[in-house]
Amino acid sequence: MTPRILALETSTHGRVLVEDAADGAAPAGLIVAFHGYGHNAQIMLDAVRQIPGASRWRIASVQALHRFYARDSQTVIASWMTREDRELAIADNVAYVDRAIEMSQAGPTEDRSASRVQGPPVVLVGFSQGTSMAYRAALLGRHGVSGVIALGGDIPPELKTNEPRDRPHASARAWPAVLIGAGATDPYYTATKLDSDLAFLSSRGVPHDVVRYAGGHEWTEAFRRAAGDWLATRA
Repeated sequence: MTPRILALETSTHGRVLVEDAADGAAPAGLIVAFHGYGHNAQIMLDAVRQIPGASRWRIASVQALHRFYARDSQTVIASWMTREDRELAIADNVAYVDRAIEMSQAGPTEDRSASRVQGPPVVLVGFSQGTSMAYRAALLGRHGVSGVIALGGDIPPELKTNEPRDRPHASARAWPAVLIGAGATDPYYTATKLDSDLAFLSSRGVPHDVVRYAGGHEWTEAFRRAAGDWLATRA
């Protein structure tokens, strides 16, 4: 006998690390960062800090909602989603990121009760599994963004279809500019996946750049330099 599946909505709390621009200066914009599988918000914040020029921006490193312990049984890490109840998880995650952006756009003494319709630019940065969230937040979320930096991860399949489901805010949303980072020996984001993404972006007329670097599924200094140069054009 096959059991019935009940999908129950519940509230939970997420964790976002927010770091203001250096020396108390007005931020050039907001960088929203999404970590990879088995990482956490602190790991991603440390990685983004090393992008040249990132200190001019406010950085919000968003931790995935599904937390668990690393093998040391001490370090808390997280995952964005699995294939189970996939569409529900996408909707939950997009709503969570919408709220994270809204709260992060306000400084520590500013009003956090309402999101800003206009303001400094927002750039989304994703690594590995986090690239999917960066793309989804850009296309499905409530907040317009000026760019996506995607390192070591492909465009989610539902964003490549003509009539994706559960996209209430995306009907008139144009794709932002995209910077893709791809390691020559990356076993996950392969040359085939990269070529598929580039073909899709070209077919839609999406402005995009790609950095192919010597390395695998990782941040490298070459990519950080390229990301810093690209980020400077978004401010």
